[in-house]
Amino acid sequence: MRSPAILLAATTLLLATGARAQAPDLVVLHGTVWTGVPGAPDAQALAVRGGRIVAVGRDAEVRRLAGPRTRVVDARGKMVVPGFIDSHVHFVTGGFSLASVQLRDAATREEFVRRIRDFAKTVPAGTWITEGNWDHSLWGGELPRREWIDSVTPNHPVWISRLDGHMALANSAALRAAGVTRATADVEGGEIVRGAGGEPAGILKDNALGLVVRAVPPPAAAMQDRALQAAMKYVAEQGVTGVHHVGGWGDLAVFRRAHAAGRLRTRIYAAVPLDSWERLRDTVAARGRGDAWLRIGGLKGYVDGSLGSHTAAMHRPFTDAPTDSGLLVTPPAELERWVRGADSAGLQVMVHAIGDRANTLILDMYEVVARRNGPRDRRFRVEHAQHIAPADLARFGRLGVIPSMQPYHAIDDGRWADRVIGPERSRTTYAFRSLLDARAPLAFGSDWFVAPPTPLEGIYAAVTRRTLDGRNPGGWVPEQRITVEEALRAYTAGAAYAGFDERQLGTLRPGRLADFVIIDRDLRRIPPETIRDARILMTVVDGRPVYERL
Repeated sequence: MRSPAILLAATTLLLATGARAQAPDLVVLHGTVWTGVPGAPDAQALAVRGGRIVAVGRDAEVRRLAGPRTRVVDARGKMVVPGFIDSHVHFVTGGFSLASVQLRDAATREEFVRRIRDFAKTVPAGTWITEGNWDHSLWGGELPRREWIDSVTPNHPVWISRLDGHMALANSAALRAAGVTRATADVEGGEIVRGAGGEPAGILKDNALGLVVRAVPPPAAAMQDRALQAAMKYVAEQGVTGVHHVGGWGDLAVFRRAHAAGRLRTRIYAAVPLDSWERLRDTVAARGRGDAWLRIGGLKGYVDGSLGSHTAAMHRPFTDAPTDSGLLVTPPAELERWVRGADSAGLQVMVHAIGDRANTLILDMYEVVARRNGPRDRRFRVEHAQHIAPADLARFGRLGVIPSMQPYHAIDDGRWADRVIGPERSRTTYAFRSLLDARAPLAFGSDWFVAPPTPLEGIYAAVTRRTLDGRNPGGWVPEQRITVEEALRAYTAGAAYAGFDERQLGTLRPGRLADFVIIDRDLRRIPPETIRDARILMTVVDGRPVYERL
């Protein structure tokens, strides 16, 4: 058997010989090309024609392919990697969040209120103020209340989310618009936080969010299109060339408009709600699954809520709330019926599970459904897979279930998770190392808008586990750290596999789609704590630069 180095060189020379009649559109020389091909060495150069990679190899071999119209990029020794694929984003919402009030780093109650007051002055009266993405742990853990902001937003309904998207704050104007009063009944799988006399305090959690969401007027199509363009521009600057979007049918309509107009610059695999699996089945039958720019076929469901909202479903009560062990957002019998139906229709199922009980429940369900429906390449996914019972770690690998995880959450939640679940359960929280050792097909993403869609920060998080507050310089639960190459693979080949795209994306080899990124330093050869300081120099999608600062 020939070595990977010989195979790579032979492929390059073969394609170079066949390519001389038609020169590449783009050639990158003098790079440190991490191909992502297991066992293959680094290359120096690559060539692109017609949106695909036609050669990968040594500078001298690839340089000979260039013609008079070929753009030649000198990478000057910088790192070249496959384009990052973010396996979990809320893409349109992320685009809207770029232009909304920014509350994620508001560290005090006063700062929180001031930013909302100042933003309200910039938009017309009656405009709903949404997004926000606040984090109450930054000011000690007290949940905000509507009284905090009523006086500074008398003419604006306010409906702003906590950064995890599992609870939100409404001011009095928004509650009035939604008809939510003390007489409003509680919602199964959710909570209306109440104050004196049963009056809504302004915070609603999980399934209760729908009480206000239905009152928020939908944005105009033009605003949705602008949000998508803003999102694509922003992620291109971060080296993201493709996303797995989880959202609704309205988002899919936004993507289709952009695709029809030739405006897509990010590849999108769009998932829709699991309870609409029959509609997706019929849509796929009528229209197919799409193309290399926009594909469908995935469905997103929920088991539970989030740890920060105390709505993650846990086997045992929270350490800081001994009478509370979270909640189930979807009744298990209903969830299993949807999973079974969707799987029998040949669709991919992705289910949100945060707590250890939630992860046990969905793994049990996947195992039962797979046995009943019979063998096929189904690629069940667990979105987040954050807190896993030790006995369940090996099941991910044995069942072939994809843990679709967001490493930035580890260095964010790691600031306070021990207080909520205790150090024992933290040992298998964001268990990247244990899952890889169990041969689970790990995929990485961001959960944007909840966390920033910045793969370099995600790689830093997975490799160092140094929390954002600087209190864990050796890493929070350091035994769950992984290597740079393992993290790179989870953001590239692993994410491509999670979206049935590994034959087109995720590695740099001849014949693959030409999505790649140039980074200003080799992430494998720098101190791990400096990875987050690296910068994207060029992002190429379909052979065309969509961002560059060379």
